[in-house]
Amino acid sequence: MKVLITGGSGFIGGYFHRELTARGHQIVNLDLVDPKGPVAQSPHIKGDVRDPAAVRAAITHFGDPVDHVVHLAAAHHDFGIDHDTYYDVNENGAKVITEAMDEAGTAEITFYSTVAIYGHAPEPVTEDSPKDFFNPYGGSKWAGEQVFMAWTEKGVNDAGKQRRCLTIRPTVTFGPNNFANMYSLIRQIHSGKYAQFGPATNIKSLSYVENIVDATLYLWDYEGRANYDPYNWIDKPDLTSGQIALTIMESLGKSGKPLTFPLWLGLLAGIPFDIVIKLTGKNLPISTARIKKLFTAQTKYEADKVLATGYTPKVPLKEGIDRMVKWYLEQGKDEQAVWHIPPAKAVGA
Repeated sequence: MKVLITGGSGFIGGYFHRELTARGHQIVNLDLVDPKGPVAQSPHIKGDVRDPAAVRAAITHFGDPVDHVVHLAAAHHDFGIDHDTYYDVNENGAKVITEAMDEAGTAEITFYSTVAIYGHAPEPVTEDSPKDFFNPYGGSKWAGEQVFMAWTEKGVNDAGKQRRCLTIRPTVTFGPNNFANMYSLIRQIHSGKYAQFGPATNIKSLSYVENIVDATLYLWDYEGRANYDPYNWIDKPDLTSGQIALTIMESLGKSGKPLTFPLWLGLLAGIPFDIVIKLTGKNLPISTARIKKLFTAQTKYEADKVLATGYTPKVPLKEGIDRMVKWYLEQGKDEQAVWHIPPAKAVGA
């Protein structure tokens, strides 16, 4: 099978590339960022998902159109992206992709959305929960989902194929080669600069990268899938923020428990950082918002729908954390994260 991965130079894209090539599929990558490692061995189209010409070139790279698109490219960082750019990338990019797929005759796509579309929806948060997003990331991803919903409702394309979209809604996804929230937490604990504020009993649902990619590919062959079908992905059982920290400490070989202080003290200590952030616009690792997010905000979601298909995750959650810690110790601690923010305007369009 021929597969286009948009945003394939990124963290999750690398895992899709590994799994799909191992299964004998041909991959073409569309990304503004040049790929590294094994991903660089496959054809790469340097382009923007908002650029129709780049998307068409990627879909038809092999001569015949690709059989499946994995759409990972997104505006997703919570710092440095304005409101309109979120929607331009995540909603308008979806429109460009569906139009190019229709031109080529490709009818299958996997879209990575997010649990951020649920916002403050009451628990239990399932695929049918209200969409109560509170930031442009969640709102723009929901807008992208609606593009794909409307596209699948158009039915059969001109090539006689039924339009189908598998939508995955992950929570925070982590694993080796990722430099986001979990990496920062591991680094803080490893360096001895981590402290816990409050009881840390709030649940933080997590998604281990090998499991989410494996679950996605399992769903490709699931016969009970609807033409437009969304699935949350969360590794179960959930862990509290305190349990996550303890699991990391155990993997690092650290005994005991983290230093624990009252929540009010952490919030007070975060105020000077808030002031610096406001004055300089810098994205600092400490702030009152980050302390609240880690130690008080509960982000708990359910994955009953995907588990009801018969899928069983390969890697237990705590083992996934341990694998990332081992990567960190062997390699990750010596690497530097590079954040790629999408430009406000489409490149090449």
